[in-house]
Amino acid sequence: MYYSSVGMISLIIHAIINFEAMRRLRGSNVTPVRLRYRAFLISCMLYYVTDIVWGFTYESRIRFWVFADTTLYFLAISLSLLLWMRFIVTYLNRKTLFNQLLKYMGGGIFLIQALVLVINPFVPVMFRFDNEGEYLPGKARYIILTVQIILFIIISLYTLVSAADKKITHKERLHLMATGLSGLIMSIFIILQTFYPFMPFYALGLLIAVCIIHTYVLMDQKFDWDMELGLAREMAYIDPLTGVKSRTAFIEKKTFVNRQIGDNVMEDFGIVVFDLNDLKKVNDTKGHDAGDKYIKEASHLICDTFKHSPIYRVGGDEFVAFLEGEDFNNRTELMNSFNSMMEDNLRDDNVVISAGIDIYIHDKDTVFDNVFGRADTAMYERKKQLKESK
Repeated sequence: MYYSSVGMISLIIHAIINFEAMRRLRGSNVTPVRLRYRAFLISCMLYYVTDIVWGFTYESRIRFWVFADTTLYFLAISLSLLLWMRFIVTYLNRKTLFNQLLKYMGGGIFLIQALVLVINPFVPVMFRFDNEGEYLPGKARYIILTVQIILFIIISLYTLVSAADKKITHKERLHLMATGLSGLIMSIFIILQTFYPFMPFYALGLLIAVCIIHTYVLMDQKFDWDMELGLAREMAYIDPLTGVKSRTAFIEKKTFVNRQIGDNVMEDFGIVVFDLNDLKKVNDTKGHDAGDKYIKEASHLICDTFKHSPIYRVGGDEFVAFLEGEDFNNRTELMNSFNSMMEDNLRDDNVVISAGIDIYIHDKDTVFDNVFGRADTAMYERKKQLKESK
């Protein structure tokens, strides 16, 4: 029971600290490094389970079950080593002959271990149990564990030497040193397991090594991944041509406003709908580069007038301003100033933008589109007026 209790504690701690990393990856989270690390963590779970079961089956002295679990135990050890090495190779991301050798050595040890375990029931070279059910290790056990120790030491030395490279960043150096330290810890605990087979040293070493990786590598890596995800999300919410908010951001704002209206907690706001006059003509006569310039100039004019409001580009030549606070209170002055500027632009043959405004009526409007629809209608009336003036 004492032997199994160590495995149980290790399994619980492993599951708690690595829960996020072991979840099924989706979307932008699916990267080779994360996939390799997740596979390694799952193999550790498998090892802990076999280690826990071994303590119970060995005490029961039921030879069939303890023999079967011991076989799975050694297979789980080799599998965890293989997946550990694959993670390290992918994480280091260095296309060298040594990296390739590491990958093949891990696979080679796993295949040899599997072959030995297939042979072991007929020729007990790995382990056996005497008539009293006592566990007796075989020569192959010592050989394979020795090879695993050597491989962990090689990985540790390789990562620690790589950490001495002056070209890498401080964070990369810290990650490499943590990886090397975890490998050395595994080497020490496998040595202890080799000489004390009835003590759960491998489980303790594996837990400590994974905790080091989690603390000094995965947490920093997760921060970087989250930063990249946040940047990607931010880019999706910004229109690349004008720098104002995108249609995606507008849809999210619309959803939020609808929710606020539904909960009867929406405060006063106004919507200004803008549409660029003659953009198609500019594209057809002067080219799309001139059209892009026209759009950017229009965006600047809108932003310069409605300085305290979020501006959205919702179509090729359509913009929307969401007025609240100061801009909402000064909406009449702002619209008069903007319309006056457009009339001057019309005479000077500059960028002309049609704009229509309307506001949220608490007792009447049930959704965002009620306000947007009235503002859109006002915009088309203004567009017609500007065309007649021209």
